[in-house]
Amino acid sequence: MGVVNGLRVSTEVRELSDDELRSRLACGEGERVEFKEHLTSEARKAVCALANDLGASGEPGLFFVGIDDQGKSVGSIVDDALLKNLAQIRTGGDLQPLPSISVRALSTDTGPCAIVIIEPTDDPPMRYHGRIWVRVGSTTQGASPQDERRLVERRRISNLPFDHTAAPGAVLDDLNILVFERDYLPAAYAPDVLERNGRTLEERLKALRLTTVGGRPSVGGVLVLCLEPRRFIPGAYIQFTRFAGTDILSPIIDQKELSGMLDDMVRSMLFLLRLNVTESLEVRPGERDRRVSSYPLIALQEIAINAIMHRAYDTSNAPVRISFFDNRVEISNPGGPFGQVTVANIGEPNMTDYRNPLVAEALKALGFAQRFGFGITAARAALRDNGNPPLEIKAQANSVSMILRPAK
Repeated sequence: MGVVNGLRVSTEVRELSDDELRSRLACGEGERVEFKEHLTSEARKAVCALANDLGASGEPGLFFVGIDDQGKSVGSIVDDALLKNLAQIRTGGDLQPLPSISVRALSTDTGPCAIVIIEPTDDPPMRYHGRIWVRVGSTTQGASPQDERRLVERRRISNLPFDHTAAPGAVLDDLNILVFERDYLPAAYAPDVLERNGRTLEERLKALRLTTVGGRPSVGGVLVLCLEPRRFIPGAYIQFTRFAGTDILSPIIDQKELSGMLDDMVRSMLFLLRLNVTESLEVRPGERDRRVSSYPLIALQEIAINAIMHRAYDTSNAPVRISFFDNRVEISNPGGPFGQVTVANIGEPNMTDYRNPLVAEALKALGFAQRFGFGITAARAALRDNGNPPLEIKAQANSVSMILRPAK
């Protein structure tokens, strides 16, 4: 596992010894090795290409930073700041699906360098800013339609997350293709890629994992594009309740079940959150009056979207629940902490893992998530700045609840 300043980058990257890394460095650039003298925006493109592993070598890709074209160190300072910046390549939100990487420093005969070790993705093709990149020889190039088809066909079905698997009983006609072509496709692919010919509708659906290799709608595809996803995934909805009191026995002021395509469901949820946030005018003698919200909207949004992203669709038919009480808001989701996130470390900065990577990818494409792994941190900061008590997290094996209390 790569760990940089407490940031666990991946739990599935193979360990390579320093001698192995120096040996790969000595062999020069190739399909699984790339050199860069400095860290630039090209880093994510390199990670994308190496993760796609077009030649199906199965070997980790190596991205060396601080190395020139001749394989020699340029004498860059390799410190914690550089390693942390490299580690954050994974959570920037512009690589889909998330890569498995580890980051480390290496001393060579000619000086220091940093290395990003990239595991071939189990779920190709990976995209960077809506483009698929591959290594051809010692160069990084945009994927051709033929390259894209090769990558899709190599998808390792047995290792895929639940939201990538076929939705029981769903067929292609259950997906709203108009919304896919009009809204989702332009959000997921770069415009110049869309303009190129050679990719059929079916190929685009497969490349974005909205259908399986066999052409059946995936669970994620149903969540994103089906008008009635609950026909196939009973828990695919949000239960919103406003109570006049402080417990669930209090009278109910408002109650709604929000469902439908992911974009519509989330927009309806955000509207209800805005509707239920109250503002008061704080008057201070000799000072400028200011408006104080009962809850910062950004905190409610981040926590609610976090619940949608991380809920369990395969083990529970329960919905995400948003409950407004007089003295708190509780947002809960079925499914406990996942992967490297545990009951003990949930909520720690940069500690993240994805039970539903396709749902996370869709939320990013639709504009509801900007970066991965920073939602709770952003919510905590917003609560603090607004004068609210700290966020409370109650995590159990089968559920997670987050409690926000109003500003005093």
